Formats: sequence, structure tokens, C-alpha cells
Amino acid sequence: MPLLNKFRKTIREYNLIDKGDKIVIGVSGGADSVALTLLLKAISKELELSLHIAHLNHNLRGEDSKRDADFVLRLSQRLNLPVSSSEISASDLRQGGSLEEAARKARLGFFFKIAKERKAAKIALGHNLDDQAETVLMRLIRGSGLLGLSGILPKRKMGNFTIIRPLLDVTRSEIERFLKSRRIKPRQDYTNRQEVFFRNRIRRRLLPELSAYNKNIKESLARAACNIAIDYDYILSQGLRSFKRLRRNKAGAKIVFPLARFYKLHLSLQQMCLRLAFKELKADTRRLTHQHIKELMDLAYNRPAGSIVDLPARISAMKNSRQLCLYRRGR
Repeated sequence: MPLLNKFRKTIREYNLIDKGDKIVIGVSGGADSVALTLLLKAISKELELSLHIAHLNHNLRGEDSKRDADFVLRLSQRLNLPVSSSEISASDLRQGGSLEEAARKARLGFFFKIAKERKAAKIALGHNLDDQAETVLMRLIRGSGLLGLSGILPKRKMGNFTIIRPLLDVTRSEIERFLKSRRIKPRQDYTNRQEVFFRNRIRRRLLPELSAYNKNIKESLARAACNIAIDYDYILSQGLRSFKRLRRNKAGAKIVFPLARFYKLHLSLQQMCLRLAFKELKADTRRLTHQHIKELMDLAYNRPAGSIVDLPARISAMKNSRQLCLYRRGR
């Protein structure tokens, strides 16, 4: 199937784009984001899309990073698309935590800023089927639950914006062939070849090894992620219903579960309610691990009244004779 047709099919299947949408495209200059930009431009007239390129220079590769920015500017001029670019200090990104995660947060923050300025509701990113397979393997190795194994979602609401990924059904090799046919040479990030990064070791070592057992391993992993995402979405919907029925609010920064009713829920829904309570108090579950959930379940079932479990982000859980209470601790 020609790439443009596959691109259209993914958009229809996941309802990613509506007629008249304003879309900010995150463009690094690499093959994925360049192909994404060309394909969106190809359908922009028929769908009356308003497109805007956004590029953030992380300054992690010296002059190479500057050349990336220059390439994106030339691409925007070639396609007659508006562009917004900015840069961030590499030293700021390197201050504690994962460099990859810090760079991701910086990019998203910049894309949100541009989308707000342009009054765009959607942000398009160039993740492809290979990225999906690598992500699922990484999370499987790290012991993720269903949410993590759902992989990269084609459509995800984040605050006032919707992240869309129309290339998730397209392989990296298909993208490279497409760009070659258009005589476009994208930028190459040499850090993608450095095996110091976990994802690169997955890409360069583990996936080729697994392909000896299943030549379609990437497609199989991506399909598994899609199936898991469907199942997780159902469990989440049931969890939200249970959470709303079960919870008892106290003073805004406190969520209370009556234990008698909590015990009647299926184990899966009990754990989902705990995650949803933490998310409401913190706004996300990024730092909540399987071990934290295990401790909360132990608190609910085995520990005596008056016991407390401390969680990340200054959130704690306390059990009394009849209730389990999650709350934000004072400073």
C-alpha cells in the first residue's frame, strides 16, 4: 500500500484529524518528522488544515543541533509553512534525572506553548511502528503493567491539547523509502547509534535477535500493544465508574474509600481505584510504581488500623478501622 494511503487509513481508523483542524507539527529534522510534515502537507488542502512547524534545539550535539534547526527552517520555506523555533541549554537538561526524559518534557512544553499561541488543538508527532515495538519491549523488560504495555497511543488527550501520531502503522524502512523517492535527505542523529541508551540497545541488538524467531516481530509487538490498549481502555472505564461510586471526598486534598465496599471490588478495579486516587491528588501517575500499589494493597488488607504508607509527591495513605484514606501531606 502506498505510504500516503496508509497514512490516510490510520487517520480514519483512529479519527485523528477533522476538517479545518489547526495542527502544530513537532519537527526535529529526522526522517520521521520530515515524512510526517510532507504527508500532512499533502492532505492539507482537501482537509483545510492549518499547519505550523515547531522545532526545539536541545543543543545536545553542538553544531549538529544548529544544522538540524537550519534544515527545519529550509523545509518550512520549501513547503511554505510557518515555523516557530527555540532552543534550550544542554546543561539545564542534564541537571538530574534521565536526559531523554528531560528532553521529552522540554519538547512537549514547547509544543504546548506554540499550540496555545496558534490556537491549535492538536500536536502531531512522528512516532512510527518501529518506535512502538521498541517501546513495548522496553516496558516489558522493566515490568510495566497494562498501561505501559499499551505502548504509544495514536491519540492522547493532554490538558487542552490532543497528541496525534499518524505514522504509528508505518515502519521506519517505509519512511526511509518514501523520503528517498522524494529525494529528501533528512538529518541524522548520531546519538541513535550510541548503545549507552537503552532504546538504542533494544533497536540494534534485541530486535534483530528476536527477528530470528519471528521475522514480523515489530508488527507483532505493535499489534499486541494495540490489543492491550483496547483492553486497558475497557478496564479504565470500569475503574472510573467504580472510583466515582466508591470515593468519599474530604476537604479537597483527601480521598476516602470505605473498606467494606473496597473489598467487594475485583482486584483489578481495586488497584485501578488506587491509581486514580493518586492521579487526582498528583495530576499524573508517572512516579507511582507497582511496588507502591503492592504496599497500598497490603495496607488495605493486612496492616492494623492507624498504619500509614508514604507515596511519592508528598502523598500518603492511612488506614483506620473502616476506611482507607489517600491525602496530600503538609510541607
